[in-house]
Amino acid sequence: MASIDRLGIDRLGIDLNSDVGESFGNWTFGDDAAIFASVSSANVACGFHAGDPSGIRATCRAAAAAGVTVGAHPGYRDLAGFGRRFMDVAPNELTDDVVYQIGALRGLAQAAGTEVRYVKPHGALYNTIVHHAEQAKAVARAVAEVDPALPILVLPNSEIERAARAAGLRTVAEAFADRAYSPDGTLVSRREPGSVLHDLDAIVEHVLRLLDGEVRAIDGSVVPIAAESICVHGDTAGAVAMAARIREAITAAGVPIASFV
Repeated sequence: MASIDRLGIDRLGIDLNSDVGESFGNWTFGDDAAIFASVSSANVACGFHAGDPSGIRATCRAAAAAGVTVGAHPGYRDLAGFGRRFMDVAPNELTDDVVYQIGALRGLAQAAGTEVRYVKPHGALYNTIVHHAEQAKAVARAVAEVDPALPILVLPNSEIERAARAAGLRTVAEAFADRAYSPDGTLVSRREPGSVLHDLDAIVEHVLRLLDGEVRAIDGSVVPIAAESICVHGDTAGAVAMAARIREAITAAGVPIASFV
């Protein structure tokens, strides 16, 4: 295993984040309270792709109790599709949608005794702004208008990374523990076989490679990637056990786990 000096991550350690707060009414997704034992940051749904006010507030309260940093997880206005379908939204409307979602979460987080410390776009919006310059600028503009001190989680070498930096925002490079990568460093579409990783041993190997600053793409090639934060999807089957195993492996490698904020 490489020394921390070679990792391409902050010397204080690596952040583990998870998508949470996505339960809605009678539908339950993930076990937020349990996953907080392993992660350092919580990407909390803001109500557009998933989540309702009571559930979001409860998730923020549980994160605060566990000492987990809360971030906004805005997405397309797509409850039926769980925010995983591209939407051709006008840039000014997308900016307003993201401002609205961050604002809503800020209110609920404050009521729960915590605060929003960063932003991570969700699902199809996240993937779209890797390549879609206008939507990337719209999202960056929204974050800057709400609070230019809020960092934004991004896929490295993406349009959103460039737009966020142009807007004066701090960008935090992110990698994914349970997702397969294409040779160009983007995520394999969920529509493709093998896009989501399930085998725990393979996931641990994948994460340890990420700590060394690389990932093995789905075609077997090795792609360089320097990540400050690693995502474990909270709605993936076995997410709690996966997060615990990942935390154990990272700690055993001598890398502290800590929020990037």
